[in-house]
Amino acid sequence: MNDVQVGQKSYQMPPVHGLALAHNLTVADVARSAQFYATVFGGRIIRRGMPSFVQIANSWIILSTGGGPTSDKPTVTLSTPADRDHVSSYINFRVADVHACYALWRSRGAQFITEPLEKDGETRCYIRDPDGYIIEVGQSTPDVVWEGEV
Repeated sequence: MNDVQVGQKSYQMPPVHGLALAHNLTVADVARSAQFYATVFGGRIIRRGMPSFVQIANSWIILSTGGGPTSDKPTVTLSTPADRDHVSSYINFRVADVHACYALWRSRGAQFITEPLEKDGETRCYIRDPDGYIIEVGQSTPDVVWEGEV
């Protein structure tokens, strides 16, 4: 089973109860992308083929090659990013130590856009995956107050 324990609840993919949140990426080569996410982030490939699923910490990434419209999405075409410098969404990894993650993931082949930089109450940097998607790696600074904190 592919369980992740959060507090008193357990989440798994595919879910048996409730829901599990996953992010789908349209990629050119499913096997290459699955290996990238497994190698760089220590993910676990839990389903190979089309689509592939990779578990990273308490989340899952679904990797598929996309394609043209289908009966359940008759006007939608899924494709990899046309321009690596114009994006409308990205994956965000919140980490406890951004500098340690930068060093580790860089040693595993991640291509960072910049080194970690301080901005807007956090230290962050961005990685490009093999298809050009960007991944923000961020660590909040100690003075940032989160909603609900006392």
